[in-house]
Formats: sequence, C-alpha cells, structure tokens
Amino acid sequence: MSEPNPAARLAEPPAREPEPPAPDRPGRRAHRADLLAVAAAAVLVAAAAAVGAYYNRPDSGVIIFVSSPPLFADWLPHVGPGSVFAVLVAVAVVLHGPTLAARLPWRRALALGYLASLAWIFSLAMVDGWTRGFAGRLTIPQEYLHEVPGITDIPGMLREFSSRILDFQPNSWTTHVSGHPPGATLVFVWLDRLGLHGGAWAATAVVLVGSLVAVAVPATVALLGRADAARVVLPFAVLTPGAVWIGVSADGLFAGTTATGLALLALSAKGFARGRRYAVPAGLAAGLLLGFGIFLSYGLVLLGLLALAVAVLGRQWRAAALAVAAALAVVGVFAWAGFWWLDGYHLVVERYYQGVAMVRPYSYWVWADLAAVTVALGPAVVAAARRGVTGAVKGRALLADPVLLLGVAALVTIVFADVSGLSKAETERIWLPFGVWLLPMTALLPRPGRRWWLAAQAVTALAVNHLLLTGW
Repeated sequence: MSEPNPAARLAEPPAREPEPPAPDRPGRRAHRADLLAVAAAAVLVAAAAAVGAYYNRPDSGVIIFVSSPPLFADWLPHVGPGSVFAVLVAVAVVLHGPTLAARLPWRRALALGYLASLAWIFSLAMVDGWTRGFAGRLTIPQEYLHEVPGITDIPGMLREFSSRILDFQPNSWTTHVSGHPPGATLVFVWLDRLGLHGGAWAATAVVLVGSLVAVAVPATVALLGRADAARVVLPFAVLTPGAVWIGVSADGLFAGTTATGLALLALSAKGFARGRRYAVPAGLAAGLLLGFGIFLSYGLVLLGLLALAVAVLGRQWRAAALAVAAALAVVGVFAWAGFWWLDGYHLVVERYYQGVAMVRPYSYWVWADLAAVTVALGPAVVAAARRGVTGAVKGRALLADPVLLLGVAALVTIVFADVSGLSKAETERIWLPFGVWLLPMTALLPRPGRRWWLAAQAVTALAVNHLLLTGW
C-alpha cells in the first residue's frame, strides 16, 4: 500500500464541537475567578503604565526609555487603510470561527485558520499604513535590512560576526543585528540573494512565517492526543493580540519558525508510535528548525523546556534524539563557518549593557515586562492560564495533558526570561515565541463564553493598534 500524504497526518479531530471535560464545566465560582484574574492583569498593566508615566517625568531621576509604558510604543490614536478590514476579520472569526473549527475536516480547518491569521496580521499592520505599518518596518537604521547591502561575503560575515557585536567601534553591527545571532540576519540576506529586495518582501516573509503559529500550535495539541482541544484553540490562535507584533517584527518570524519545529517534533513522535516512515524526516526537520531557532535569537534556547514538554507528552524518545542530533548539527555548521554561539552570547550580554539596558531599572521592568506580555497574550489567555495553573496545582494529569503541560512550560519559560533581566522592555514582541504556547490553555475556557473571550482578544488587539503606534 502507498504511504499516505504527509500533509494529512495531523491528528484528525472529530468533526463536531467537543463537549468540555466535566471538571472544566463553568460555574459561577470559576467564572468569577476568571474575571478576577483578568482584573488583576488589568491592574498590573495600569500600575506599570502609571509608574512608567511617573518615571518619564523629567525630574524623576529614572530612565525607562519607553514613551508609553509598559509597551514600546507612542500614544497616537489613529485609523488607517486596514482598520475596517481588521474589524471585519475579527467579527468573522468571532461569529464563525468556533463553528468552522469544530465542523470542517481538520486539514481544511487548519488551512482556513492560516488564511484568517494572514488576514488578521496584515490588516492590523495596515492600520498604520503601507510604509509605516508594513514595508518600512524592517528598513529603519536599527533593523536587519540596514546591514544587508554591506554583506557581500556570507562566509566572511560569519567569521567576523562576533568581532562586530560590541558597540562604540567603527564597524559595529546595528542594534538588532548585534543583539541576535547571525541566523536572523542571514534570513534577510538570503531573501535579498533570491531577488526579494527591500522592506516589502522582508515584511511579507515575516508575516507568512509568523502566521504558521495559528497552524502549528493547535496542530501540536492535536498530535499529542488532544484533538478535541485543538479545534477550540484554533480560533484563539488566529485572533491573538500578539498579531500586532507578528506584523511586522522579526520576532514574529522567530515564533513561526520555532512553533513549526515543535509541531514537527510532535509529528515525529506520533509517527514513531504508529510505525510511520515519516517519523525520521519529521524528527530531523524539527531539530533543524529548533536548532536554527537559537541562531535567530539567543533567548530561544529557553524553548528547550517546551521541546522537552513535547517529548514527554509524545513518549517517543527516538523523535527527541533525532531532533537533538539535527540541532547539534546546526550548531556544528555555524561553528565550522566561524561563529560559536557561546562567544556571541557573552558578547551580546556585554553589548546589552552598553545601551539603554544600563539605565533601564531592573526593579521596574522585572514586573512591567510581565504587564507588557500580558497585553500581547490578551484577557482570554489570562483567564485560561488561571484555569490551567489551578488544574495543575490540584494534581490533574499534568504530564499527560498537552493543554496543561505546554501552557505551564510556557509560563516557566517566561519566568526564566523575566528574572534574567536580559529583556528590559519590548517583551510584548520578544517573548512571542514563548507566549504563543499559552494558547492551548484556551481549551479550558467554558464553551458558552468562548465567543465573548474571542471578542475580548480582538478588542485588545484593535485597541492597541489604533491607540498606539507600536515600534521596535
């Protein structure tokens, strides 16, 4: 018999909207607790904004280097070409997303989710206009494209990359290039070599890859045995407020790349469990993407915790071993080409404290960073995370349920990133690759209120994008 199409191997959830498990049925007490969690998150954001506004006074003696704390943005109420379209996309997903996700064949549901995510991200970007919101985002002097014209020799660039990380020297890399391993810059150099020059093509690539989050996260949940939950998660993965920063920051590309790597790791585990031939290539591909991920951003090494969670849930250590081997091969190739990851990491920490991080107070950002990422996650994820953490504390099957374990692993990863002090501000985009893995917990929200929670996600994104001019 012929081997089935690999694209069809994502777990096929039942073609009807699932009933939530009995322990998750809503009650007045649980509903009040959800609302209290969201209220507490709102207080955290408001406090970060108030304290940040106080620090922004000329006589405060404190510099936070953010004009609209806790977000890296400027207060600028505005509308744009994407405003109407963004509202229409949001309304369509809120009204029809849960039903379509529950009833369509799974592959069609994922394809529709990807297209809806593309529309949502692009329309939000276009609220700021074509140049300011899309084509010009990655062309400013601090961004990757600023360095692309000067990179004529890729092997030479890799050999000298570490020597140009530190600031205050004639050939120092620009801010974002120096702050990341060379893989991030290579992506845009490769695009340029393919003839896809300029900011519009770079932004298109970011959005196309970033939208994979809406497929990879629910697909991973399905592959790990919670096909029912995957259909619930899909509309929330589309309407995430983090879409404001996926379009268009390179961190959106990082999130899409690594989320796909984790989905492939889950696919490999399922393949080994069923004796499928695709298990080996899926495991190797997972390792290549996740290995390349740590060369997109140093902080993405923390995704190792989520990869471990997927491996534990998949219960197929052959898949994990293949992924580790492929990831180490990526590290080896970069080392052979002249860039050693640890050298770059130590130098970037030094570069970090040559800039605004030296004056941004840890005592403020250690909690204001959490407020910033809360905005990107949205109220639905806050309420869902409350339910997930409560379930984990009460001893539910944490190591057997991807909804719980992926979310808890994401929370722990964010805590690690926070206490490190290496992300003072801008965590609404920097922590996107971690935050998207809290989305599985939205399956814990009670069915009668899911559309309201979806609407709250959309309103959060629309409010941020129309009241603030986000930047990075």
